[in-house]
Amino acid sequence: MSTLIPCVGAVVFDEAGALLLVKRGHEPALGRWSLPGGRVEPGESHEAAIIREVFEETGLTISVVREVGTVHRAAPGGGTYVVKDFLGKCIESRIPVGNDDADEASFFALEDLGDLDTSDGLLEALAEWGLID
Repeated sequence: MSTLIPCVGAVVFDEAGALLLVKRGHEPALGRWSLPGGRVEPGESHEAAIIREVFEETGLTISVVREVGTVHRAAPGGGTYVVKDFLGKCIESRIPVGNDDADEASFFALEDLGDLDTSDGLLEALAEWGLID
């Protein structure tokens, strides 16, 4: 059985309905657009982890609205990332800035998502969860 690695991802929309994405600075999905997120630290709740990860990667402060789904992804060094994704809401209106392991961060209009090089399964999962068309 492979090692399960608890992770989180944030689905955050701005007031205009655009989706927050980060360009990954490390594997997995190096150089591709994905949801902000990462590993849950020992002793940390999933909610605390997603608030921390969004702040570290984008400089934005969010509140957690609800869990929206879970995906499993192969981890580069072996094992499986178990990523619980949460809908988040920005507490303040700010422009995101790529920090930590995110090279870039930006909000994208939903109609532009298909033109981006996104991480495997991202758009399909968001559609399956009813968050995008």
